[in-house]
Amino acid sequence: MPHLLHLDSSARRQSFSRTLSGAFADAWRAAGGSITYRDLAAEPVPPINEAWTEICDFLLAHSITALDELDTAVRTPEQAAAWKIVEPLLNELIAADVVLIGAPMYNYSIPSSLKAWIDQVTFPRMSLAGRKIVVASARGGSYLPGAPKAVFDHQARFLQDFAQGHFAIDDVTFIHAELANSVVDPALAHLHAKHEESLSTALSSARALAGELISTATR
Repeated sequence: MPHLLHLDSSARRQSFSRTLSGAFADAWRAAGGSITYRDLAAEPVPPINEAWTEICDFLLAHSITALDELDTAVRTPEQAAAWKIVEPLLNELIAADVVLIGAPMYNYSIPSSLKAWIDQVTFPRMSLAGRKIVVASARGGSYLPGAPKAVFDHQARFLQDFAQGHFAIDDVTFIHAELANSVVDPALAHLHAKHEESLSTALSSARALAGELISTATR
């Protein structure tokens, strides 16, 4: 049975990124897939500390790359405490066939809650090749190619580059709901219809993609 790791990172309990990721997860579950869910905003992951960096230094020094050997770098009580935080996060990630990330754009990038998770589960030379990442994204404006602010999109670019450059995951799909601020900003009210269209398209894409990935995995 294909397994999904579903992460949400919006500071809002009701948000467009949560709506999108929820639509994907519901379709995934309906198609027979299993899910592990983690709300990074409701239960924040702490920042990495010096003990975490010491673990990384040991892994680099001893050329340890196997995922099931990472815990061999734990040698002190402080490192054991750091590993106690990392281990369940890492186990969830390794067990997933697909990682679904609900990620709003905050200040042209990603929420600090998501960055903290990324920092915790990232180790030297750690490949997760073969897995897929789906990002359910909501942005206040439009950052699509050709839009005036497209150059400021450090949200999608960061996640894409990180997945490929560090985890060796080439299959990263973004589903964007654009112009979310048109709901609350009078200056963007004239773009509300475009936001509704973008959200509707994104929801349809999320549901369809979940079904496609389940179908492909079970053939």
